[in-house]
Amino acid sequence: MIPISLLELAFISEDSNARSTFEKTKELAQLVDNLGYKRLWLAEHHNMVHVASTATSVLIGHLAGHTQNIRVGSGGIMLPNHSPLIVAEQFGTLAQLYPDRIDLGLGRAPGSDIQTALAIQKDFYEQSQRFPQNVEALEMYFSHKNPYAKVRAFIAEDTHVPIWILGSSTESAALAASKGLPYAFAGHFAPRQMLEAFALYRQNFKASDVLKQPYTIAAVNATAAETDQQAEKLSTSLYQMFQSLAQNSAKFLQPPVDSLAGLLDGMSEQVRLQVEQMTACSFVGSKEKIRHDLKAFLGQTGVDELMIHSPVYDHKEKLKSMMIMKEVMDDLNR
Repeated sequence: MIPISLLELAFISEDSNARSTFEKTKELAQLVDNLGYKRLWLAEHHNMVHVASTATSVLIGHLAGHTQNIRVGSGGIMLPNHSPLIVAEQFGTLAQLYPDRIDLGLGRAPGSDIQTALAIQKDFYEQSQRFPQNVEALEMYFSHKNPYAKVRAFIAEDTHVPIWILGSSTESAALAASKGLPYAFAGHFAPRQMLEAFALYRQNFKASDVLKQPYTIAAVNATAAETDQQAEKLSTSLYQMFQSLAQNSAKFLQPPVDSLAGLLDGMSEQVRLQVEQMTACSFVGSKEKIRHDLKAFLGQTGVDELMIHSPVYDHKEKLKSMMIMKEVMDDLNR
């Protein structure tokens, strides 16, 4: 049985605003909770006009409070931006409020451009190099084994918040393996090293107190609709988003255009290559097409869990896509 989960950034569409986006995100969370999705993770990003998940832990608490069963967490918290003590206190508080439902995914990147990263944390470069040590500090703050430490995150101790290592390279895979932690790969924007990273993680995994066997998540792009043509059109919002990132231009999530081929043909060769690389792990189509494509992907990667990322412009169409994707995974798990 391979669970399905959702990675969400609370995208602000061109015709919307942050407050409306939060309402839509709450409705989305309630739908996937009722459908039986395993997790809903929110990603920390900064200085991006189209992303409303900036205050990630705040939004996690909001969505956890409006859902019943789904695990809600970070995918991820960018640890170089934060003091490990503060992260432990925030997620310890969340775990006290919503026991056994909070996940803490950790990333090494800034989740922003370098200027913004330095505005958040002046010693960002040093902290990014200290990522393994800061992960260890977080583990200690959550542990009940440090009663004599001079600095403690009392509210976090013994809350059993799962720590995940997130990444898009073999370096992050090696860290997760060495610490015996679960590992999630960012195939939704940087899939190139996915298979290599999973292989390295499994080969070098060392059992720990929290995890006896390797556990992997692949994050992928997914847009499902009644027909292949409709899904392809909806997916053009995703491609426009990555085009905007490649061109370093600030735009809200854009409405779909009629032709994906026309959109790609209109890009410069350099931008098109970047967009195609970032979207290489995307599943777009009807239920039948996605089922066929996902079956091959799951067999190739051997992942334990699938996490989908789905920037669909129209909210109702996004909800439909969530329902179709759950049907696909139910079919594949039979």
